[in-house]
Amino acid sequence: MLTVARMAARPRLRPVNDVPGAPRTSAPLPRPSDPELLDAYSEAVMAVVERVGPAVASVSVAARRQGGPPAGAGSGVLFTPDGYLLTNAHVVRGAKRVGVSLTDGSTLEASVVGADEPTDLAVLAVDGSRLPYAELGSSGALRVGQLVVAIGNPLGFSSTVSAGVVSALGRTMRATSGRLMEGIIQSDVALNPGNSGGPLVDSRGRVVGINTAMILGAQGLSFSVPIDTAQWVLGQLMTTGHVRRGYLGIAGQNLPLARGTARRLGLAQDAGVEVMRVERGGPAAEAGVVAGDVIVAADGEPVRSVDDLHRLLGRWPLAGALPLRILRAGELVTVEAAPREQPAS
Repeated sequence: MLTVARMAARPRLRPVNDVPGAPRTSAPLPRPSDPELLDAYSEAVMAVVERVGPAVASVSVAARRQGGPPAGAGSGVLFTPDGYLLTNAHVVRGAKRVGVSLTDGSTLEASVVGADEPTDLAVLAVDGSRLPYAELGSSGALRVGQLVVAIGNPLGFSSTVSAGVVSALGRTMRATSGRLMEGIIQSDVALNPGNSGGPLVDSRGRVVGINTAMILGAQGLSFSVPIDTAQWVLGQLMTTGHVRRGYLGIAGQNLPLARGTARRLGLAQDAGVEVMRVERGGPAAEAGVVAGDVIVAADGEPVRSVDDLHRLLGRWPLAGALPLRILRAGELVTVEAAPREQPAS
């Protein structure tokens, strides 16, 4: 017969805060360990690469028109299954023949649908069908510190991935055309020559920018055109082959205004745009604008710089009457110009 010895009862341990009258506190939540955090980060990046990587292409320019830059290469991202691809305008500038290589090893011919130098964006049509493509997201909801991933072909190394965070939003920089590019995304992802035109992607695999520039000699300073801008541009490029912008037909420069003159005329600004040259037969000439005039307002908005004027003309309805407030011979006058579509350069 087996007998079971009765074990002595263990003393009941009381938590240090389980004292009559002492306040109760909830148990601390378990914190993920460093390996778990690292795995989550890695999983996010790998998921982005699996989803978007096949849509990222290497763009090579075998020949350019006479006087253009030498043959080169960059990156691009397919955004439709029938072969439309986004890249940088400077990648395909002056191109006569363009080739596109995909991650599966296939090489396809491509043609330039249109390019827009002021935003450094271009759309190519790739000779193919049922191609892998990436989803275009929105850059308007981006936040500083958000995870972003760049995929491209730097220095000829295909399908290279780099990850980082959004460092700043709303940066400005100059395009090669001289126009101001606004709303630029700054990140610390590693970009090198050849990354140009490749996608900047969020953690859900949506394209939020097109990589366009890095600063030579600097580290952790990379810049991308926001995808909201790119979607507006690509819509026009695919429809007309170019972006329609208004122009007045003047050459101007920023000019500081004398404080006394500004105060006397009731101007709450310290600068305007001095007209240096007026194109014969252009909208400004037809409105009576002459060299030496200083434009200080357009449609009631202050004009302090050439950039202000470009910004307004970019959204102004073509052929719509545009009131210009002009400082002429020490007095303010108003003329009405009708901006026309800017000729292709």
